[in-house]
Amino acid sequence: MKNKIYVLLLLVVFLTSCHVTETLHLNENGTGAIEIVKFRDEQSYMQVMGENYAKEEIFRDTTYIFKDLIAQHAETFSRLPAFEKAIFEKFNTVEVHSKKSSFEKEFRTTIRQKFTKIEEVADLYKTEEYADDIENNYALVAEEHYYSVNFTFDGKIFKRIVKITDAVELKKQQDKISELKTQVASLKINQTYVLKYHFPRKIKSVSNQNAKISEDKKALELQFLITDCLVNPERTNLEVFLE
Repeated sequence: MKNKIYVLLLLVVFLTSCHVTETLHLNENGTGAIEIVKFRDEQSYMQVMGENYAKEEIFRDTTYIFKDLIAQHAETFSRLPAFEKAIFEKFNTVEVHSKKSSFEKEFRTTIRQKFTKIEEVADLYKTEEYADDIENNYALVAEEHYYSVNFTFDGKIFKRIVKITDAVELKKQQDKISELKTQVASLKINQTYVLKYHFPRKIKSVSNQNAKISEDKKALELQFLITDCLVNPERTNLEVFLE
């Protein structure tokens, strides 16, 4: 039940009122940092909520490092099977700041991770859900994820690799998204998904022709609609060839 409610809420938020920006800085030696910022578009959310928008009373301001969360729930973590521990431990250095304030009209979550090589980066879009699993002792195997996001860099070629991990679950989510899109079709909804990547050398070519390359050719920006990404996550796959 927890997963079904979570996925439904996730879809509603993404479809109606959310902007997501994924920013990556990659250094010559392969080190770097990645940051994901998700924030609510208040005008879009107001359209969806109607008169209930003014009745909202929420204030939470939370900051944590994932490894500290594991330490706080060490007893629960110690009972997990080895493969689940390995998944969680990849999030050790992930930092999260989440602010939800109906009074200031600010709903924003920032997820950051520094890395010595980009293959170390966790599947960051699952961070908050995995944190919830640890805090509430939920079974990781019960999660209803249907795609994964990973990165590689060999010094010349950078890859953002998105794979479908559960075709059946993908179809379920596609059906839900289609229904929700119909429900909000008459509203003017803003919901963008933007990739902003910075590289140590000039970009020679990019696999997606819609990518906008900076004047110095060391950065790119690529924008999607969140709905399109949820229906077809693999559309955000990317290969960048550096000089």
